[in-house]
Amino acid sequence: MKTKLCDLFGIEEPIFQGGMAWVSDANLASAVSEAGGLGIIAAGNGPADFVRGEIQKARVKTKKPFGVNIMLLSPYVDEVIKVVCEEKVKIVVTGAGNPGKYMEQFKAAGISVVPVVPSVAIAKHMEKLGADAVIAEGLEAGGHIGKLTTMALVPQVVDAVSIPVIAAGGIGDGRGIAASFMLGASGVQMGTRFLLAHECTVHENYKKMVEEAGDIDTVETGRCTGHPVRVLRNKLTRKIQQVEELSKAEAVEQIEKLGTGALRLAVKDGDVDNGSVMCGQIAGMLSKRQSAKEIIAECIAETQKLLGRGV
Repeated sequence: MKTKLCDLFGIEEPIFQGGMAWVSDANLASAVSEAGGLGIIAAGNGPADFVRGEIQKARVKTKKPFGVNIMLLSPYVDEVIKVVCEEKVKIVVTGAGNPGKYMEQFKAAGISVVPVVPSVAIAKHMEKLGADAVIAEGLEAGGHIGKLTTMALVPQVVDAVSIPVIAAGGIGDGRGIAASFMLGASGVQMGTRFLLAHECTVHENYKKMVEEAGDIDTVETGRCTGHPVRVLRNKLTRKIQQVEELSKAEAVEQIEKLGTGALRLAVKDGDVDNGSVMCGQIAGMLSKRQSAKEIIAECIAETQKLLGRGV
């Protein structure tokens, strides 16, 4: 199912796998790339040696293109960017910050840059900086989110920029992909759907919580910090909601303390009561585990059927 996104990044299907910290490792990314999409390794707050190791592991598992998601607020961001340039990674997805000061470095290394954007203004700015495409992510997504829904954000970004737009947030099957194409997107990014991939190494407790989630079981937390996060409801979210009733200064300080290490606690240790179970609003749609190849094949088949065409 070719779009200009496929030609631009050398992939077979216009599906990006979300760069989820502590989740999107070499194992998942390589499986998605092997299945024809674009697998993405999440650097998160990991140090340079960790990121280099994951890149090298992925290269053993696949010869197809994959990318690295770089969180620009990471304390190791400069070292991580040096690593992706040295390792000649072809595609970098950026989030949590402005990649402007690194653009020259990326371009000199032959790296395509795809920032995640929450608004039209930021999308236009990224295009001016030289971004090759943008990911327009709505608040339906898991993890860090903006203020606009995918349905409202994507067509406005499409109208505002000339580079390809990838829709993200609330997309987990062929219906979401077909809708994204109708909104003008050239492809989609899916994160939550891949939490249930066989190749995803998150703790079993995390997977079960996603499987059992209903349509209203996610909640937005930490809006007062300026970096809101969508997660599944649990003891941690109830604590955060109580803290959010305090003054802004107190709330921000306590939420940051509660959030420190919480994602790893859920993903690696399986503490889904006190950890941060990041997950998008499509969780209520998910009930089966599949391989990355099966997920992508099913999504593409559904999309083709809905759009009335086959490849």
